[in-house]
Amino acid sequence: MPDVHDKITRSYNMSRIRSTNTKPELLVRKFLHANGFRYKIHDNKLPGKPDIVLPKYKTVILIHGCFWHGHINCKYAKFPNTNSSYWTPKIIHNISKDKQHIKSLKKDGWKIIILWTCKLSPKKINNAFASLIKKIIL
Repeated sequence: MPDVHDKITRSYNMSRIRSTNTKPELLVRKFLHANGFRYKIHDNKLPGKPDIVLPKYKTVILIHGCFWHGHINCKYAKFPNTNSSYWTPKIIHNISKDKQHIKSLKKDGWKIIILWTCKLSPKKINNAFASLIKKIIL
C-alpha cells in the first residue's frame, strides 16, 4: 500500500514528532517534582541519554513510546503496513539499542524503570504513579 502523503507532507509530519520533552515525559517530571523528587533530564553522560535520572536513588526512568520502542502485546505497537521495509528494521534496531543501553546502565549499578506511554493514559495514570514511587524508593 503506497503512502497517502507526498514526500514533502510526510517529511513535515515526521519533523513534528519530538524525541525529548514529550507530553508523557513532562507529565512524569511534573509528578516527580511535586512529590519532592529532584532529577536530571537527558543526561548525556549515561548510555542512551535516559529521559529522567534520579542520582540520589541511582535510578533512571525511561519513558518509551509503544510504537517507537516496540512494546510487546500493545495495540499501539503494531508495525505499519506501508513502507514496512523501512519501519520493521528501524523499530527492531531501536529495541536492540534499548537492550544495550539497559545492559550498560545495569552494569554500572543503575536501577532502571521503564514507563510505557500506554500506561500513562488518564485511566491508568494513578496506578502508574503509585507503582513508580514504590519502584524508586525500594
